[in-house]
Amino acid sequence: MKRIMTVDDSATVRQMVGFTLKDAGYEVVEAEDGVDALEKLKKTPVHMLITDLNMPRLDGVGLIREVRKDPANRFIPIIMLTTESQESKKLEGKQAGASGWIVKPFKPEQLLGVVKMVLV
Repeated sequence: MKRIMTVDDSATVRQMVGFTLKDAGYEVVEAEDGVDALEKLKKTPVHMLITDLNMPRLDGVGLIREVRKDPANRFIPIIMLTTESQESKKLEGKQAGASGWIVKPFKPEQLLGVVKMVLV
């Protein structure tokens, strides 16, 4: 079973993403910000990361940069799930190593479509 980490400071968003992924048969690990995510990644390897952009302590771009430094996680798909739709933010995410971008609010089938596309 593929394990996906969702990182968002909103418990509601984590729950919505979690329900969507669990219903589709994925195992889900939740983290409330970038620092929490990095701590959990040390103990629990994942096949994919879905992260918010704007979070306290460590934002999504900072998290992606840190994750990409670890050889074990250099190639895992990382999707940004955020309210930001500006091209400059997308470019910053892409330069940090994001694999894709979904703008909130999202439709469950949209999220699953992207997950299936990048998680081979």
